[in-house]
Amino acid sequence: MLVIGLIPEQNIFKQLERYEPLARYVAGKTGTKIELKLLPRYGNIIDNFQSSGLDGAFFGSFTYSLAHAKLGVEVLARPMSLDNTSTYHGLIFVRKDSGIRNARGMKGKRFAFVDKATTAGYLLPLGYFHDNGIPDYKTYLKETYFAGTHEDVVYDVLNRKADVGAAKNTVYQRLAKADPRIPGELVVLTRSPDVPENGLAFRKDIDPSLRSRVRDALLSMDRDPDGKKVLEQFGAKRFIETTNADYAVVLKYVEDLHLNLANYDYKND
Repeated sequence: MLVIGLIPEQNIFKQLERYEPLARYVAGKTGTKIELKLLPRYGNIIDNFQSSGLDGAFFGSFTYSLAHAKLGVEVLARPMSLDNTSTYHGLIFVRKDSGIRNARGMKGKRFAFVDKATTAGYLLPLGYFHDNGIPDYKTYLKETYFAGTHEDVVYDVLNRKADVGAAKNTVYQRLAKADPRIPGELVVLTRSPDVPENGLAFRKDIDPSLRSRVRDALLSMDRDPDGKKVLEQFGAKRFIETTNADYAVVLKYVEDLHLNLANYDYKND
Protein backbone atom coordinates (compact mmCIF):
# COMPACT_ATOMS: atom_id res chain seq x y z
CA MET A 1 0.00 0.00 0.00
CA LEU A 2 1.06 3.60 -0.70
CA VAL A 3 0.11 6.42 1.66
CA ILE A 4 0.01 9.75 -0.20
CA GLY A 5 -0.25 13.09 1.60
CA LEU A 6 -2.24 16.06 0.33
CA ILE A 7 -1.65 19.71 1.23
CA PRO A 8 -4.66 21.85 2.26
CA GLU A 9 -4.93 23.93 -0.90
CA GLN A 10 -8.71 24.12 -0.52
CA ASN A 11 -11.20 22.73 1.97
CA ILE A 12 -10.91 19.06 2.93
CA PHE A 13 -14.00 17.84 1.07
CA LYS A 14 -13.09 19.51 -2.24
CA GLN A 15 -9.50 18.32 -1.96
CA LEU A 16 -10.48 14.67 -1.41
CA GLU A 17 -13.16 14.88 -4.10
CA ARG A 18 -10.49 15.99 -6.57
CA TYR A 19 -7.81 13.42 -5.71
CA GLU A 20 -9.78 10.25 -4.88
CA PRO A 21 -10.62 9.31 -8.53
CA LEU A 22 -6.94 9.81 -9.45
CA ALA A 23 -5.84 7.59 -6.56
CA ARG A 24 -8.29 4.84 -7.59
CA TYR A 25 -7.07 4.99 -11.20
CA VAL A 26 -3.38 4.74 -10.29
CA ALA A 27 -4.13 1.97 -7.80
CA GLY A 28 -5.88 0.00 -10.53
CA LYS A 29 -3.03 0.46 -12.98
CA THR A 30 -0.26 -0.39 -10.51
CA GLY A 31 -1.99 -3.11 -8.49
CA THR A 32 -1.17 -1.19 -5.30
CA LYS A 33 -3.73 0.15 -2.87
CA ILE A 34 -3.43 3.92 -2.31
CA GLU A 35 -4.55 5.73 0.82
CA LEU A 36 -4.86 9.51 0.75
CA LYS A 37 -4.05 11.47 3.90
CA LEU A 38 -5.06 15.13 3.98
CA LEU A 39 -2.84 17.12 6.31
CA PRO A 40 -4.26 20.16 8.16
CA ARG A 41 -1.47 22.53 7.13
CA TYR A 42 1.39 22.73 4.64
CA GLY A 43 4.23 22.23 7.12
CA ASN A 44 2.58 19.04 8.43
CA ILE A 45 3.73 17.23 5.31
CA ILE A 46 7.32 17.73 6.41
CA ASP A 47 6.67 17.30 10.14
CA ASN A 48 4.62 14.16 9.71
CA PHE A 49 6.14 12.58 6.61
CA GLN A 50 7.81 9.85 8.61
CA SER A 51 5.59 9.80 11.71
CA SER A 52 2.44 9.45 9.57
CA GLY A 53 4.04 6.75 7.44
CA LEU A 54 3.75 8.75 4.21
CA ASP A 55 5.32 7.21 1.12
CA GLY A 56 4.79 10.31 -0.98
CA ALA A 57 2.79 13.50 -1.33
CA PHE A 58 1.53 16.08 -3.80
CA PHE A 59 3.81 18.96 -2.84
CA GLY A 60 3.50 22.63 -3.62
CA SER A 61 6.64 24.18 -5.10
CA PHE A 62 8.11 25.54 -1.85
CA THR A 63 6.95 22.55 0.21
CA TYR A 64 8.74 20.29 -2.26
CA SER A 65 11.92 22.36 -2.11
CA LEU A 66 11.82 22.11 1.70
CA ALA A 67 11.03 18.39 1.73
CA HIS A 68 13.74 17.64 -0.83
CA ALA A 69 16.31 19.49 1.31
CA LYS A 70 15.15 18.06 4.64
CA LEU A 71 13.92 14.56 3.70
CA GLY A 72 15.46 13.77 0.31
CA VAL A 73 12.12 13.17 -1.45
CA GLU A 74 12.26 13.04 -5.25
CA VAL A 75 9.60 14.45 -7.58
CA LEU A 76 8.02 12.29 -10.32
CA ALA A 77 5.35 14.18 -12.21
CA ARG A 78 2.94 17.08 -12.12
CA PRO A 79 -0.31 17.87 -13.94
CA MET A 80 -0.67 20.04 -17.01
CA SER A 81 -3.93 21.96 -16.76
CA LEU A 82 -6.60 22.26 -19.42
CA ASP A 83 -5.08 25.54 -20.65
CA ASN A 84 -1.72 23.78 -21.31
CA THR A 85 0.06 25.29 -18.29
CA SER A 86 1.94 23.17 -15.75
CA THR A 87 2.83 26.10 -13.53
CA TYR A 88 1.13 28.59 -11.26
CA HIS A 89 2.09 31.95 -9.81
CA GLY A 90 1.35 33.88 -6.67
CA LEU A 91 -0.85 36.97 -6.51
CA ILE A 92 -1.04 39.81 -4.01
CA PHE A 93 -4.47 41.41 -4.03
CA VAL A 94 -6.67 43.91 -2.21
CA ARG A 95 -10.22 45.19 -2.36
CA LYS A 96 -10.70 47.81 -5.08
CA ASP A 97 -12.21 50.18 -2.52
CA SER A 98 -9.29 49.80 -0.08
CA GLY A 99 -7.23 52.59 -1.57
CA ILE A 100 -4.14 50.30 -1.41
CA ARG A 101 -2.18 50.29 -4.65
CA ASN A 102 1.40 49.53 -3.57
CA ALA A 103 3.61 48.53 -0.64
CA ARG A 104 3.47 52.05 0.80
CA GLY A 105 -0.31 51.76 1.06
CA MET A 106 0.00 48.55 3.08
CA LYS A 107 1.61 50.29 6.06
CA GLY A 108 -0.48 49.67 9.18
CA LYS A 109 -2.81 47.25 7.38
CA ARG A 110 -3.78 43.61 8.00
CA PHE A 111 -2.16 40.99 5.72
CA ALA A 112 -3.40 37.40 5.25
CA PHE A 113 -0.76 34.83 4.33
CA VAL A 114 -1.54 31.18 3.55
CA ASP A 115 1.30 29.33 5.30
CA LYS A 116 5.05 29.76 5.82
CA ALA A 117 5.65 26.67 3.67
CA THR A 118 4.04 28.10 0.51
CA THR A 119 5.49 29.99 -2.44
CA ALA A 120 2.40 31.97 -3.43
CA GLY A 121 1.12 32.47 0.10
CA TYR A 122 4.38 33.49 1.80
CA LEU A 123 7.55 33.63 -0.33
CA LEU A 124 5.93 36.06 -2.79
CA PRO A 125 4.99 38.64 -0.13
CA LEU A 126 8.38 38.15 1.59
CA GLY A 127 10.07 38.94 -1.73
CA TYR A 128 7.68 41.84 -2.38
CA PHE A 129 8.49 43.49 0.95
CA HIS A 130 12.21 42.83 0.44
CA ASP A 131 12.12 44.46 -3.02
CA ASN A 132 10.27 47.47 -1.59
CA GLY A 133 12.85 48.08 1.15
CA ILE A 134 10.74 46.73 4.02
CA PRO A 135 13.06 44.52 6.14
CA ASP A 136 10.50 43.60 8.81
CA TYR A 137 6.92 43.25 7.64
CA LYS A 138 5.75 42.48 11.21
CA THR A 139 6.50 46.02 12.39
CA TYR A 140 5.43 47.60 9.07
CA LEU A 141 1.99 46.00 9.07
CA LYS A 142 -0.60 46.36 11.80
CA GLU A 143 -1.29 42.63 11.89
CA THR A 144 -0.52 39.43 9.98
CA TYR A 145 -1.96 35.95 10.21
CA PHE A 146 -1.94 32.59 8.38
CA ALA A 147 -5.32 31.60 6.97
CA GLY A 148 -4.22 28.04 6.15
CA THR A 149 -5.62 27.73 2.61
CA HIS A 150 -5.45 29.87 -0.54
CA GLU A 151 -9.24 29.80 -0.70
CA ASP A 152 -9.58 31.27 2.79
CA VAL A 153 -7.17 34.11 2.00
CA VAL A 154 -9.20 35.15 -1.06
CA TYR A 155 -12.45 35.20 0.90
CA ASP A 156 -10.88 36.92 3.93
CA VAL A 157 -9.85 39.86 1.73
CA LEU A 158 -13.17 39.84 -0.11
CA ASN A 159 -15.08 39.86 3.18
CA ARG A 160 -12.85 42.55 4.75
CA LYS A 161 -11.30 40.31 7.40
CA ALA A 162 -7.92 41.23 5.88
CA ASP A 163 -6.84 44.30 3.88
CA VAL A 164 -4.26 42.46 1.72
CA GLY A 165 -3.82 38.80 0.80
CA ALA A 166 -1.48 36.50 -1.13
CA ALA A 167 -2.57 33.27 -2.82
CA LYS A 168 -2.00 31.16 -5.94
CA ASN A 169 -3.58 32.28 -9.18
CA THR A 170 -5.18 28.92 -10.02
CA VAL A 171 -7.29 28.98 -6.85
CA TYR A 172 -8.05 32.70 -7.24
CA GLN A 173 -9.17 32.23 -10.85
CA ARG A 174 -11.27 29.15 -10.07
CA LEU A 175 -13.09 31.01 -7.30
CA ALA A 176 -13.49 34.08 -9.52
CA LYS A 177 -15.35 32.01 -12.13
CA ALA A 178 -17.84 30.85 -9.51
CA ASP A 179 -18.17 34.11 -7.57
CA PRO A 180 -18.50 37.36 -9.60
CA ARG A 181 -17.74 39.42 -6.48
CA ILE A 182 -14.08 38.38 -6.72
CA PRO A 183 -13.30 39.96 -10.12
CA GLY A 184 -15.78 42.73 -9.35
CA GLU A 185 -14.44 43.78 -5.95
CA LEU A 186 -10.78 42.66 -5.84
CA VAL A 187 -7.73 43.91 -7.73
CA VAL A 188 -4.34 42.18 -8.18
CA LEU A 189 -1.32 44.36 -7.36
CA THR A 190 1.54 42.04 -8.34
CA ARG A 191 2.41 38.45 -9.21
CA SER A 192 5.31 36.06 -8.72
CA PRO A 193 7.28 34.24 -11.43
CA ASP A 194 5.80 30.92 -12.57
CA VAL A 195 6.59 27.88 -10.40
CA PRO A 196 5.76 24.17 -10.91
CA GLU A 197 2.20 23.02 -10.21
CA ASN A 198 1.75 20.62 -7.28
CA GLY A 199 3.88 17.56 -8.08
CA LEU A 200 3.89 14.00 -6.77
CA ALA A 201 7.12 13.07 -4.98
CA PHE A 202 8.14 9.89 -3.14
CA ARG A 203 10.54 9.16 -0.32
CA LYS A 204 13.96 8.23 -1.65
CA ASP A 205 13.86 4.61 -0.43
CA ILE A 206 10.58 3.70 -2.18
CA ASP A 207 10.75 0.50 -4.24
CA PRO A 208 12.12 1.57 -7.68
CA SER A 209 9.77 -0.71 -9.63
CA LEU A 210 6.72 0.69 -7.80
CA ARG A 211 7.96 4.21 -8.40
CA SER A 212 8.28 3.42 -12.12
CA ARG A 213 4.78 1.89 -12.28
CA VAL A 214 3.22 4.96 -10.68
CA ARG A 215 5.14 7.30 -12.98
CA ASP A 216 4.16 5.32 -16.08
CA ALA A 217 0.50 5.22 -14.99
CA LEU A 218 0.42 9.00 -14.59
CA LEU A 219 2.34 9.84 -17.76
CA SER A 220 0.17 7.59 -19.96
CA MET A 221 -3.25 8.59 -18.57
CA ASP A 222 -4.07 10.87 -21.48
CA ARG A 223 -3.71 7.95 -23.90
CA ASP A 224 -6.20 5.77 -22.02
CA PRO A 225 -9.99 6.45 -22.33
CA ASP A 226 -10.53 5.75 -18.63
CA GLY A 227 -7.53 7.87 -17.74
CA LYS A 228 -8.84 10.78 -19.82
CA LYS A 229 -12.11 10.74 -17.88
CA VAL A 230 -10.24 10.87 -14.58
CA LEU A 231 -8.04 13.69 -15.89
CA GLU A 232 -11.17 15.67 -16.84
CA GLN A 233 -12.51 15.29 -13.30
CA PHE A 234 -9.12 16.30 -11.91
CA GLY A 235 -9.00 19.37 -14.15
CA ALA A 236 -5.89 18.40 -16.10
CA LYS A 237 -4.97 17.55 -19.68
CA ARG A 238 -2.16 15.16 -18.75
CA PHE A 239 0.73 14.58 -16.35
CA ILE A 240 4.27 15.53 -17.34
CA GLU A 241 7.64 14.36 -16.08
CA THR A 242 9.13 16.69 -13.47
CA THR A 243 12.67 17.02 -12.10
CA ASN A 244 14.51 19.07 -9.48
CA ALA A 245 15.64 21.47 -12.21
CA ASP A 246 12.05 22.69 -12.55
CA TYR A 247 12.28 24.22 -9.06
CA ALA A 248 15.18 26.57 -9.86
CA VAL A 249 12.85 29.60 -9.69
CA VAL A 250 11.89 28.69 -6.09
CA LEU A 251 15.54 28.29 -5.13
CA LYS A 252 16.21 31.76 -6.60
CA TYR A 253 13.60 33.17 -4.20
CA VAL A 254 15.29 31.30 -1.34
CA GLU A 255 18.71 32.63 -2.33
CA ASP A 256 17.53 36.23 -2.75
CA LEU A 257 15.84 36.15 0.66
CA HIS A 258 18.89 34.52 2.31
CA LEU A 259 16.86 31.55 3.57
CA ASN A 260 18.44 28.21 4.47
CA LEU A 261 16.15 25.32 3.50
CA ALA A 262 17.93 22.86 5.80
CA ASN A 263 17.02 24.83 8.93
CA TYR A 264 14.08 26.95 7.67
CA ASP A 265 11.39 27.29 10.35
CA TYR A 266 8.14 26.60 8.54
CA LYS A 267 5.93 26.73 11.66
CA ASN A 268 3.46 29.59 11.45
CA ASP A 269 3.89 32.26 14.11
